Formats: sequence, C-alpha cells, structure tokens
Amino acid sequence: MKILQLNVWMGKIEGNLKRFLQENDFDIICLQEVFASDDCQGHLARLCFDLSQIVEASGLEHVFFSPNWCSDIANDHFEEGNLILSRIPFLKTHDTFINGQYSEHTVLGEKISNNLNIQVAELENGLTVVNHHGFWRPDPLGDRDSIKAFEKVASIIRPLSEQGPLVMCGDLNIIHESPAMRPLDFLRDLTSEAGIKTTLCGLKFNGAVPCDHILINDRVKSSDFTVYPDLVSDHLALSAKLELE
Repeated sequence: MKILQLNVWMGKIEGNLKRFLQENDFDIICLQEVFASDDCQGHLARLCFDLSQIVEASGLEHVFFSPNWCSDIANDHFEEGNLILSRIPFLKTHDTFINGQYSEHTVLGEKISNNLNIQVAELENGLTVVNHHGFWRPDPLGDRDSIKAFEKVASIIRPLSEQGPLVMCGDLNIIHESPAMRPLDFLRDLTSEAGIKTTLCGLKFNGAVPCDHILINDRVKSSDFTVYPDLVSDHLALSAKLELE
C-alpha cells in the first residue's frame, strides 16, 4: 500500500494539486485543510480545489471527511477539515476533538487554527489509519499547550496501536525534537528517520521545519519514504509504501 500525507493549504494551488493526485497512484490519502460544501459546492469549486474535486482526482472510492469549522458563503456555508481517502473499504470510522469544538458561522480571520479533530479509520485489511492536524504555535517546538494536546492524541492512539497495525499522518505543526512529540514515542517517525530537513516549500513560511509526519507502529513495515518537490501547497507531500506484518 502507498500512503500520502499532505496539508493541501485549502486547495489554493488547484491545477498542480489536481495533476499530482491524478498522476500518482496512492492507496490511502490523508489530507488537512480541505474545504467542502454540500450547499454551494459549485460556487466553492470556483474558488479552490475542494473536497469533491479532490475525490475525483484521487480515483479513490472510500471517503471520510471530518470538519473543524464552517463559515458562510454565497448565502450558504462551507466547512474546513481533515480527509481520509482509501482504496480499501472502511470497517469503522470515528473522530473526536483534541482541542476546541466544531465552530459554526466562523468569521474568517478569527483565531480558529486550534479547533482540531483527530480521525481514526479502521480498514478491512486490518490497518488503522489516523489523520490529525496538530496544535499550532509559532515555535515548532511547541509549548505546554502543545504537550497537553499531544498527550490527548497519544491517549487515543496507544490503545489502537496495541490492537494491530497502525499508521498516523498529519501536519502536526511540531518537529520531532519537540517535547510534545514524546507522548508518541511508541511510534516510529519516518520523517525523522529519513533526516528530512523541512516539509515546507517556502510559499508561506521559510525555514527548516519538518512539521509533517508519517508515523507507524511495530506491526507495519515501510519502504520508499518520499518527499515530493512538486509545488502543490505551502507544504510538501510525503509518501511511504507500507506492508502489514
């Protein structure tokens, strides 16, 4: 299986993102900052590469979207959230908020960056997929609030990891050396093991900040860990091939 991790930056780089998804063959895709709407999808699709277009370009059948907040547009509303796509059917899916709660009628520009959910999808082949957009602070080492948030993440993931193969993806907004990553030390951080210097492309933020991660437990083998140079977002896309033990 080949898995993709990418913060899509609200689908701002439409053409490049579409071609990237069409030209690469992924079995599982974990995305953050996805825009979606049931009410005004046609209008939203004119502004960004939204959920419906992402699903079509990926070619993947099984869709699990979890919104963090919604905002009003064109007399209707759209949502922002995390997305798991899979070629393998879902047995069970659920999500919960790590920080904050679902926010309606959000005014863009207000502080909404830390309304954060975590997605868990159990697949028919036995793999558990976790997708999370991590707690944000300006310092990629985080702070006490970051530690508190990731302690909650670990409390959700650890029991799942003890049950079977597990992979976690996300723009975690912290680097491996952050104290907030220590609650997740029961997982292998493929980004850190590969010595990746940054997962930011420089469009929005500069600096060596490897804040995007693919993590696996000891029941998953990985190979071909890749950081793509393609300009599809303000983040770089990561992928790895996974094999279940």
